[in-house]
Amino acid sequence: MGSRIVLGIESSCDETGAGLVRDGRLLGHGLASSMDEHARFGGVVPEIAARAHVHALRPVIQRALDTAGLRMSDIGAVAVTTGPGLSGALQVGVAGAKAVAYALGVPLHGVHHLAGHVAADTLEHGPLPDPCMVLIVSGGHTSLLLVRDLARDPITHLGDTLDDAAGECFDKVARVFGLPYPGGPAIQRAARTGNPRAVAFPRPLPGSYDFSFSGLKTAAARWAEGHTGRDLPVADGAASLQEAVADVLTRKAVAACVEHGVGTLIVVGGVAANSRVRARAEERCRAAGIALRVPPPGLCTDNGAMIAAVGDLLVRAGAAPAPLDLSIDPSAPLEYAALHPAASLAGAAT
Repeated sequence: MGSRIVLGIESSCDETGAGLVRDGRLLGHGLASSMDEHARFGGVVPEIAARAHVHALRPVIQRALDTAGLRMSDIGAVAVTTGPGLSGALQVGVAGAKAVAYALGVPLHGVHHLAGHVAADTLEHGPLPDPCMVLIVSGGHTSLLLVRDLARDPITHLGDTLDDAAGECFDKVARVFGLPYPGGPAIQRAARTGNPRAVAFPRPLPGSYDFSFSGLKTAAARWAEGHTGRDLPVADGAASLQEAVADVLTRKAVAACVEHGVGTLIVVGGVAANSRVRARAEERCRAAGIALRVPPPGLCTDNGAMIAAVGDLLVRAGAAPAPLDLSIDPSAPLEYAALHPAASLAGAAT
């Protein structure tokens, strides 16, 4: 299939994103966030997120077109997140993508949200090495994956979240520490003046590639409770928590690279924007002779560019477009980059 400009639409949680990609190059993107509307509740409220997507979708697509200097008629294919995510939020993006694809008479592709995070790195560093090790670290997911051809091959899971993901741990502990939502950036800010060795927090599941941060969350909460009636040394607690998370993530990822003979580690997802996670990954990869690739912070969090990047890979690989009854799968496992659930099956899943 020839070169096409792919519009990507992301609406799985609290960011409404649109991106335009052709032949692996990001042409333009737009992003709107409803995070401030959720902050007073300490987490994302699904109904608020869905309404925010309805209001933001058209302006965000137009912003992407304007930054690229393109018109709607220039779009040659549409890609959209079909799962996992919040049901109402996903429905908004899929409905909008269907409308654009139908109006323009162009192919539509359903995309797995986590595959989008993987593909985001290609917009900064070019094609993914085959094979490569990918560490996805976000608010709801922590996974260690062996990836070959993202557009064609199945994705091999070496380890996954068993309970709380790394980002979820940051959010919950931040609340205990009296820090604002979202917890990840707040923990990082507080940690700047803290001692990362002040508290000996546990390193969960040392002998496995799976991840579990529930126990670490509980340990941090109990440590904070032990300071009742006295000033809580938040900076030390935040620095020690951040160090524990970064240590676990990077130790497992580099060990997996060594065991499987993979020469490149790619770290993606919202928590990949954390400076300590990046620094520890750099240290360990350098020591092990492994190439490290991490997208810039703006491509780590949810955005439409990453969905467009997957769509671009699928289009160039000649992948079959989605059927007309494309729906959503809010709890879809990551098996392939393309995700085309039918309405009847998705209805059963929700």
